[in-house]
Amino acid sequence: MQKKLIFQTFAVALALVGCSKAPVTQDYTQYVNPFIGTAGHGHTYPGAVVPNGMIHPSPDTRIYGWDACSGYYYADSTINGFSHTHLSGTGCGDYGDVLLMPTVGEQKIDAEMVEKEQQTLPYASAFSHEKETASPGYYSVFLDKYGVKAELTATKRAALHRYTFPKSDEAGIILDLDYTIQFLNQKNLNLSLDVLNDSTICGYKYTSGWAWKQDVYFYAVFSKPFEYTLVKDSVKQKDGSFLPGRCKALLKFKTEQDEQVMAKVALSAVDKEGAQKNLAEIPGWDFDAVRANAKQAWNDYLSKIEVDAQNEEQKRIFYTALYHTAISPCLFTDADGRYRGLDREIHTAPEGKAMYTVFSLWDTYRAVHPLYTIIDPDKNSQFIGALLQQYQDGGILPMWELAGNYTGTMIGYHAVPVIVDAYMKGDRSFDADLALKACLRSAEYDTVSPVHASRYIFHNQLMPKSKYYKNTLGYIPCDTEMESVAKGLEYAYNDWCISVFAEALGDTATQNLYAGRSQAYRNYFDPSVGFMRGKDAKGKWRTPFVPNSSNHRNDDYCEGTAWQWTWSVQHDVEGLAELMGGREAFLTKLDSLFVADSSLEGEQVSADISGLIGQYAHGNEPSHHVIYMYNTMGQPWKAQKLLDEVMKTLYFDNPNGLSGNEDCGQMSAWYVMNAMGFYQPCPGKPVYTIGRPLFNTVTIHVPGGKEFTIKTVNNSPENMYIESAILNGQPLETPFFSHETLVEGGTLELTMTDQPTQWGAKE
Repeated sequence: MQKKLIFQTFAVALALVGCSKAPVTQDYTQYVNPFIGTAGHGHTYPGAVVPNGMIHPSPDTRIYGWDACSGYYYADSTINGFSHTHLSGTGCGDYGDVLLMPTVGEQKIDAEMVEKEQQTLPYASAFSHEKETASPGYYSVFLDKYGVKAELTATKRAALHRYTFPKSDEAGIILDLDYTIQFLNQKNLNLSLDVLNDSTICGYKYTSGWAWKQDVYFYAVFSKPFEYTLVKDSVKQKDGSFLPGRCKALLKFKTEQDEQVMAKVALSAVDKEGAQKNLAEIPGWDFDAVRANAKQAWNDYLSKIEVDAQNEEQKRIFYTALYHTAISPCLFTDADGRYRGLDREIHTAPEGKAMYTVFSLWDTYRAVHPLYTIIDPDKNSQFIGALLQQYQDGGILPMWELAGNYTGTMIGYHAVPVIVDAYMKGDRSFDADLALKACLRSAEYDTVSPVHASRYIFHNQLMPKSKYYKNTLGYIPCDTEMESVAKGLEYAYNDWCISVFAEALGDTATQNLYAGRSQAYRNYFDPSVGFMRGKDAKGKWRTPFVPNSSNHRNDDYCEGTAWQWTWSVQHDVEGLAELMGGREAFLTKLDSLFVADSSLEGEQVSADISGLIGQYAHGNEPSHHVIYMYNTMGQPWKAQKLLDEVMKTLYFDNPNGLSGNEDCGQMSAWYVMNAMGFYQPCPGKPVYTIGRPLFNTVTIHVPGGKEFTIKTVNNSPENMYIESAILNGQPLETPFFSHETLVEGGTLELTMTDQPTQWGAKE
């Protein structure tokens, strides 16, 4: 049964006014290095995608472990093949669906992996980075084992492969359907392959992993007729049942020297017909035309911000970061408008509207969505429409939605700030009353109705508010729930967002209730130690207490320590300062964060605590607003110096160019905004605060053909401090300006110097 969709007509001028910019002629893609983040623990991938596309063809070099989350790791020297679904920069792994691998000679598939440390499949090929190329919408590599050049490009819903073969009587392609990333954590529940003719194959894959019910239908057409062998078997389980084993199509054909064989592949979460219709986005075999269109799509997105940098390296870091902000969320609607909802039913979106997937909200509410409200509010409105539809379909807003699944990953309920921030910036494209109802549902439920229970059993963390939230204690006891401090702090911020939203809608009772709840952060602060600290049900503080101690996801914090989480009160910096004993005490404590010993203690220190400056951890999201607390407290010169250090020492133009997981664009979105010279430390409050601009000039193209320009006078690596500021011809004495000011267009001129100044020092 189909439900009424809540995608509304886009009515507000802010979200809809078309941009009158001339067609993009400059090539911004030349400044994108897709290999940034593929080493270290960035977990990105270099494959061929278009902005927010459904399909992500990319090379896979490993299939298990934390650094296999995207399937590709720069230190590896072999490629297993090219699958079509990937996650960009996540800390959990999934996907890797429908893998293709060109081969020459015997197609070895028998030596299946048995050890998790083994990352190489039997048919894998060695490769070198010297013969590997990537740019937005395109990827190429030479497979040494087979002497084949592989090239990938894509549209929104379909991928096009081009393989240049040597002369051979035994050329071929392996289509591996049972392959998956994180193979020990994903279970294939149903696999099927159908050869329709000598050039067409379709199939279905149903898996349980991080996305615990994932449907993938595919439709593939090859440019050269093939002979084939199907390999299918099953594996007996301990209970006597059988699950799919191998499911592969071994395609064979003869090739002349440098003959090009192509394959186009489309996916669908709905059915085979959906995949076939999606394939129509590539009507012929013009690889170069598809590549050119993908490049143009990226130039259209990247051109939304123009920067005049002092060197090419700065441009590459910036535009690669901007590129990473548009890989996800990912399109989840087929060409005919259908999609699979969180209720497992098939729905049809209204014409011109779309469903999206891959919502890493704990990360992206902080900077990715605020960035979209500036450069592409229409797209952000579509994301919000998707989130509200997921609420309609599944019964609650998602925490971390993946492939039409609730995963329950991470903490808090951060669909709320995404919705509220857009509304407070003028977006009226969605039903605000429905949105408030959805926000309240996320905040208030303790139990799940039987109708929805089956969707929640996989992760008990999906219950964001335990019953202790409503008791007389006013806090979550650390002896009853893990990550109690981090959860309590995030709930307080989320509840503040609800209070702001309710106030805007004239709901005074809800406003007052949630404004009160937003102050619950105070119950976690222990003045005797000066940190947010766990407290048990009897009111006793957690002992022993070591502020730099970490036990990943099994302590009072979430991927962090007391040092990082004590500052997670972005909605009430002044109140936090009051708890700490006033402004001077707050600033002294904040100073200590950046000079403290960076060592960490614990049996299982969270690998997410990275990018350390003292105990400030830029490699993980809870720290991303902290530096700007100096602006609120009247010492912006300290923020300017620290921001300069972060951008110069924790972002690079090389594979190890990120200090932590990319997290679906958040690590990069932070850089994009800060390199321009400003940031929004508290989504829901439509105010930006000024930092340390890197570029001579930044021009932001906002809807309606308007431009907001940031000019930096006396810009140099040494001149990191702001001497004076002029906004639209008037002196600006404080380091803040509104979203309304930005989208109206204008000019912010910042004059820099090499010594700290008192500019903006008013509280």
